Amino acid sequence: MPVPANHSKPVRTTAKESAYKQILHWIIDGTLYPGEKLNDTELAEALGVSRTPIRESLQLLESQGLVKMYPGKATQVTEVEKESIKDLLPPLAVLQALSTELAIDHISDKTISSLKNINQEFANALYQKDYHAALNIDEHFHQLIVDTANNTYISGIVENLQAHVRRLFFHNSIILSESSIEVHDTIIHHIENGDKEKASALMKQNWLDISKDFNLSNTINQQ
Repeated sequence: MPVPANHSKPVRTTAKESAYKQILHWIIDGTLYPGEKLNDTELAEALGVSRTPIRESLQLLESQGLVKMYPGKATQVTEVEKESIKDLLPPLAVLQALSTELAIDHISDKTISSLKNINQEFANALYQKDYHAALNIDEHFHQLIVDTANNTYISGIVENLQAHVRRLFFHNSIILSESSIEVHDTIIHHIENGDKEKASALMKQNWLDISKDFNLSNTINQQ
């Protein structure tokens, strides 16, 4: 059927995306804590949208394992399982490494400059011991590389895995080490030089090494 060229995009699509991103952020940073019951009416009022995009967002979040919907009863934020980090990091590390390799084929001077600027912001946050900001900036760094790879299939899977990993980071007070600054610099160097093998290998190891920080943090918290 013919589609009018001057049609406007449905507002509901934008509302759903906005609602989804905000609820996801609240789940990741603990504003909506594990086990908390979610009320779609309250969420709709808080976000200034109707209940429909809220329900659609919750359905999407359920498919990602971040909420659990009990028809006719309640919708709850899922619990945080520390042990899941062992299952999450390996596939995320591989996909981040592949994204780095693919990104090199689409890299530009502007992107290189952006990566360097983001890493400087990351360094500043760590030096100032603003670890919450550092986590968000670190995510921005890696997301830019994934976006540059320009593969929607990889992007979708990475988004889901990374949401769970970031949630574990925030709930377990993970502190990224200052050594990550130099690792980022070296990754940028290899990307700039078009060295796919070295850039990919270092990116993979960078993510796998996070498990050491995670385990160390948990050991300290238990003492």
